[in-house]
Amino acid sequence: MASNPVDPQNPLGLNGFEFVEFTSPDPEAMGRQFEQMGFVPSHRHPTKNITRYKQGRINLMLNRDAAGRVAEFRNAHGASASAMAFRVADPQAALEWALANGGKATEEDDTVIEGIGGSYLYFIKDGSDLYADWAEFDGWRAAEAANNVGLDLLDHLTHNVKRGQMRVWSEFYRTLFGFEEQKYFDIKGKATGLFSQAMIAPDKAIRIPLNESQDEHSQIEEFIRDYQGEGIQHLALTTDDIYDTVERLRARGVRLQDTIETYYELVDKRVPGHGEDLERLRKNRILIDGDIGDEGLLLQIFTENMFGPIFFEIIQRKGNEGFGNGNFQALYESIELDQIRRGVITVDE
Repeated sequence: MASNPVDPQNPLGLNGFEFVEFTSPDPEAMGRQFEQMGFVPSHRHPTKNITRYKQGRINLMLNRDAAGRVAEFRNAHGASASAMAFRVADPQAALEWALANGGKATEEDDTVIEGIGGSYLYFIKDGSDLYADWAEFDGWRAAEAANNVGLDLLDHLTHNVKRGQMRVWSEFYRTLFGFEEQKYFDIKGKATGLFSQAMIAPDKAIRIPLNESQDEHSQIEEFIRDYQGEGIQHLALTTDDIYDTVERLRARGVRLQDTIETYYELVDKRVPGHGEDLERLRKNRILIDGDIGDEGLLLQIFTENMFGPIFFEIIQRKGNEGFGNGNFQALYESIELDQIRRGVITVDE
């Protein structure tokens, strides 16, 4: 019989993300994009062609293996997010618990379970040094200090799922990991719409919003077509100074999503007394949400697509633990306008 970890509120002893793994038909270009965003190569796996890219407490893996599951994933999806890892108290107990509660072991590695879209989901022992036996790149610490743009933590990542599958995946995370629903969104644009169910783990450090289209033409459906299946849509990375981080990213040529000018004309009314530099906010096209009371403020901005249809979010939390609820509609409309410009969807006048 499977062993059950001690804490019934946190059955796997979760404690945050350890890494997200990426792969690409052009790994050198992907590595350059990581470095453009402030990451540096720090370690190489002892037996696999995997490089760890690090910035702050964020670990992004670049898997160049020429054969096996990652090659199959890369062939199916192109530039993609092929795996992620959760830190847990006891990886073996967590694995047994997950398998006993509906998780499916992967064919290539029976210590790993299948995640979204056929990706891998690893369990890493919390507090262990995963990279102790990996080869270090010379001078990586100095390189990280020189190259970083202030990004520190993987705050959340989203899944885009096929229509009818949002509840399937919410039950997956609820049953295997003890996640709860933090927020539910019903978003409609001019021609399309989506549902989003934001799930949060019992450690409050792993957040996974699930996005499902309401129609055949939305940005969620476009992602699924371009990606050839369900998968990770974007990763949100924290900073303590979003203005400085965004200005550094822009100077390096990272392309960030625009926001309509009228958005900034309404900021003072929508978030009274916010205390932010409105002109700098506008100049950098940063979004703001929340309030100065109990909820707190949240500042955020999104890159354009970087790896296939995958993009990144830059986020600064000032006491606000939401997802930019007030910005969700604005973001959706912004992406929909881009779809209209590109002819992906049409709107009747």
